[in-house]
Amino acid sequence: MALNVLGGDLVACGTDPMTGWTRSGCCETGPDDTGSHTVCAVVDERFLRYSASRGNDLTRPGPSFPGLVPGDRWCLCASRWQEALLDGVAPPVVLAGCHQRALDVVRLEDLRQHEAP
Repeated sequence: MALNVLGGDLVACGTDPMTGWTRSGCCETGPDDTGSHTVCAVVDERFLRYSASRGNDLTRPGPSFPGLVPGDRWCLCASRWQEALLDGVAPPVVLAGCHQRALDVVRLEDLRQHEAP
């Protein structure tokens, strides 16, 4: 069982829409996940606009992707969340759903400051 950033079992991030690198609902990762999709975020309008401005429009539906709306939970690349943090638009996170590998890129203190209610 994978661990979260708090040292406990990794819990599901979201299933509607189904998230995760493996589309298991969890922010699991593996050797082929070069983006490290390990941060369980609750996306908001500011972050969705920000991500689109960076070339990744998460609101745009695709063949197996419905597009995100504010309030959806989604496994983000740890480096994108860190970039958003530095630019002041990091979305809230679900700590129990963030894979421990997120800590390779982001600080636990920063994640804690953005914990979803």
